[in-house]
Amino acid sequence: MAEPMRPVVNVVWEDWADRSLPLPVYQTAGAAGADLCANFPVEARVAGLTLAPMGRAICPTGLRVAIPEGYEMQLRPRSGLASRHGITLPNTPGTIDADYRGPLGVSLINLGTEPYTIRHGDRVAQAVVAPVMQAGFAVVDRLDDTDRGTGGFGSTGRS
Repeated sequence: MAEPMRPVVNVVWEDWADRSLPLPVYQTAGAAGADLCANFPVEARVAGLTLAPMGRAICPTGLRVAIPEGYEMQLRPRSGLASRHGITLPNTPGTIDADYRGPLGVSLINLGTEPYTIRHGDRVAQAVVAPVMQAGFAVVDRLDDTDRGTGGFGSTGRS
């Protein structure tokens, strides 16, 4: 069976970035997300980034990306950081649009009870590249009926 075409995300390093760190990389053959590393400017590499409980910050990756048209890059938490330390993304998944060319930063929040320090080179998030379809929106007089109807949050199971 032929391998499907894969989109290619073009990447450039920021001028200050540590190029010895890996580009986004899939850790296993079946991984959906490529790990992103914290890549701090020289003056912040030793100290890293400490997040107090409930603290938020943008963690730099040292990268800029060009995502192919028709795709997006979703930034998602790493499960180990989230379950062990409460480090997650407040806007998960974060969306990087195909036409964005600015610095690739990861918005992090510490939901844990202790301060946590992100070190230079730590894997801080996963990047999932996914197809995008832009929908049209139309005003109509009436919506069709469904079995669910107007049931909202928690209406399909236990709350």
